[in-house]
Amino acid sequence: MANTLPLTGSCQCGAVTYEVTKEPLASMVCHCQDCQKLSASAYSTTLAVEADSLNVTGDLGCYERVADSGRKNFAYFCKGCGNRIYHQDPDAPALKRLKAGTLNNASIPEPKAHVFISRKQPWVVIPDGTPSYEEGMPPADFKRIFSL
Repeated sequence: MANTLPLTGSCQCGAVTYEVTKEPLASMVCHCQDCQKLSASAYSTTLAVEADSLNVTGDLGCYERVADSGRKNFAYFCKGCGNRIYHQDPDAPALKRLKAGTLNNASIPEPKAHVFISRKQPWVVIPDGTPSYEEGMPPADFKRIFSL
């Protein structure tokens, strides 16, 4: 990423703000129906960051759900405007998945992978050579792509 650290961001109403103090590990796109609904768009773009590099200020709510992958997912959001800020898998506490659209004045890096493309909108074109998965990404690929 060609952005200056720390990266900053917020929810829509500004009640929740954050900064990322370390370079994000990578960006990825999810085309599952849950991500389409949460983004009110065709997909959701996420930045994988080290948990200890994300510092959040403000009152967050937590929505617990089982993701399409079958894994438990905690979705943290602003209690005021409902804007999602990040997701976390309780089985992977060292990693948080920041919703890239909440960044302030930072470019979103090109995604390293697309997941749940079996549910993608037909007009979305995935660049040649970008790893794509019909469903979720296998753990071994996740570790390799995100350099874990």
